[in-house]
Amino acid sequence: MTIKFPAFDYAAIAPMLIVFGVAAAGVLVEALVPKRGRYLTQLVLALAGLVAALVVLITQADKRVVTAGQAIAVDGPALFLQGSIIVLAVMAVLMIGERSLERGGPFVAQAAITVGSEDDRRQAARADGATEVYPLSMFAIGGMMLFVSANDLLTMFIALEVLSLPLYLMCALARRRRLVSQEAALKYFMLGAYASAFFLFGVALVYGYTSSVQAAPGRQAGGVDFATIHAAATSSPANRALLFAGLAMIAIGLLFKATAAPFHVWTPDVYQGAPTPITGFMAACTKVAAFGALLRVLYVAFEGAKWDFTPVLGAIAILTMLVGSVLSVTQTDLKRLLAYSSIANAGYLLVGVLAGVREGISSTMFYLVAYGFTVIAAFAVVTLVRDADGEATHLSRWAGLGRRSPVFAGVFTFLLLAFAGIPLTSGFISKFAVFGAALDGGQTWLVIAGVITSMVLAFPYLRVVVMMWLSEPGETTPTIAVPGALTAAALMIGVAATLVLGVAPAPLLNLSDTAGQFIR
Repeated sequence: MTIKFPAFDYAAIAPMLIVFGVAAAGVLVEALVPKRGRYLTQLVLALAGLVAALVVLITQADKRVVTAGQAIAVDGPALFLQGSIIVLAVMAVLMIGERSLERGGPFVAQAAITVGSEDDRRQAARADGATEVYPLSMFAIGGMMLFVSANDLLTMFIALEVLSLPLYLMCALARRRRLVSQEAALKYFMLGAYASAFFLFGVALVYGYTSSVQAAPGRQAGGVDFATIHAAATSSPANRALLFAGLAMIAIGLLFKATAAPFHVWTPDVYQGAPTPITGFMAACTKVAAFGALLRVLYVAFEGAKWDFTPVLGAIAILTMLVGSVLSVTQTDLKRLLAYSSIANAGYLLVGVLAGVREGISSTMFYLVAYGFTVIAAFAVVTLVRDADGEATHLSRWAGLGRRSPVFAGVFTFLLLAFAGIPLTSGFISKFAVFGAALDGGQTWLVIAGVITSMVLAFPYLRVVVMMWLSEPGETTPTIAVPGALTAAALMIGVAATLVLGVAPAPLLNLSDTAGQFIR
């Protein structure tokens, strides 16, 4: 019996192989390197691996190929989104590696220590944080890169699990407030497991729908690769209820990761409880991965059914914008406020996804990059506002902060104005791009909802600005810690990108437009 192995274009998938290789090497470092040398080794290994993957990806910028037995598509959107994930991940790893703000860093020394015990208090005071977070983050990054380039639903499901499982673990590794951190991780894991189950059941239904269709002569009938699904969506004699039920369940799994309502309920608790560097990592990189996969599923596999799913996803987009903008007004914790802001921004991204034109794809990809830079920078500032118990995230603690530290308050004000979509920031260009694409695609109703909710969402941002600058600092007003080199680098990159993309966005807009063509 002759076994025919699928052909691999190793150059095309080399960036992913590098990231997964670094993740595996990180596991070996944990086993073989003495404890005192692990932190520096893991940090340098992770950053070097990400830079190497980015360099190789740039050299493959013109690659357009479907490889690995039709399981992986390397095309313009995949390369653009993989590059975005790597760049944003570098910023997140810089924040993860910061240890000057508090001794040992933001992560617990041993995750198995009983909360509230003497050992727990001792590790919170002076023990070095666990370094397992580096290989975990690299596995998550590799899963995200595979997620946005998967060309069939089973590969996409595997990538979903590879990126999700490390995130569940990292959410539970906070050095302080460990009960809140563990609760956040458990909620994320339980709800994520349900979402993954919906996704997998949707795959089964779609496979049943395609069972009588051949995507190409000589190919076996049926399958969950996107070419077969696309052919079935236009020509299968099967009951279309299977197709729509399968798409609905797959969308639940993707919209859960994208923090879209009503699948958003995990977001505020997880963003608040997770270590802040991990929160920033999820807010930026996971959102890029989720929307990259959603774009590929809708535009490559289910394009023939877009007239059927657009009204439903449009209603979800409006609900997401309303939930995020209205509930953000009621928040008293800054990390929860940024969580609801992330939910609202997921709604704006859905407006671009549903534009139905190529400009919708390119504007959505631009929005993902611009938002990623801004949100990581915002969480970097959050890590600097501290008291004796760690980060001070309650809004009342930020009153008068502008008088105590005008530089960092000014930086945070700029980032909040970018979230609000004020001109000369990347937030304004992002919203203008996705709303313009939606108008060109005839989705005026979504644009009207987006503009109205954007005005509502501006209120909580401006409230924080007013509290920082127009209130007197009190005895409980925390101090601004001097950022270490790693946090300072991440913060400067985020602020500079937010400004540059607001003043001179043309290069990235042109790049996203050039990269906005899928292959099937």
